[in-house]
Amino acid sequence: MRDFIVRWRSMIAALAACAVGLTASAAVAQDTRQNAPGEFDFYVLALSWSPSYCEQASERGNSGRSQQIQCGGRPFSFVVHGLWPQYERGFPEYCQRPSPRLDRRIMNSMLDLMPAPGLIYNEWDKHGTCAGTSARDYFENIRKARAAVRIPPDFIDAKEPRTVTPAEVEDAFVKANPGLSTSAISVICDRTRLTEVRICMSKDLQFRACEEIDRRACRRERLEVPPVRGG
Repeated sequence: MRDFIVRWRSMIAALAACAVGLTASAAVAQDTRQNAPGEFDFYVLALSWSPSYCEQASERGNSGRSQQIQCGGRPFSFVVHGLWPQYERGFPEYCQRPSPRLDRRIMNSMLDLMPAPGLIYNEWDKHGTCAGTSARDYFENIRKARAAVRIPPDFIDAKEPRTVTPAEVEDAFVKANPGLSTSAISVICDRTRLTEVRICMSKDLQFRACEEIDRRACRRERLEVPPVRGG
């Protein structure tokens, strides 16, 4: 009986060690995928509704240089928040530490689409380093992705505040963009306002469905849409 107990304990210990080894191997494989630039499945083009961002910044008392540039006199509507590499589940970030230094000339060239220097630098560090391209090519892809999306007319020169449903925002984008479906777009909100529209795109910047992104969409019934500044 004693020999049986000893053998039984040895078998349990061996099985436990094996399980730990398998778990460690799985974690290593996952980490390798997460940290490998260029190893992702698709992009998300995030378009921020600038008037909502500026209202949020004002409520928080933020008055930094980025807020001054974006929330000054120019009437920004949708601006590019970023172009984010994604997995089918989850996403990589900060794939190179330290990240390669972003040339200031590239940053300056993007201010028409991303009107905040801090945002541009952060997007390169957090997301651009995961794209597996040079900084110049990454930001050129941002420009191409933005050019592939037509902003619905009601959001180009929004001079008056209004309320919408998330579905109405999606429908407006789908109507303005042939080939875009509601399964490829997600509307994001804070407690009361429209804050962002996220559009899923393949690596060659074609619209594509993305179930996980769609599941994160805003569930509120009505959203406020602040007017463009100066409107």
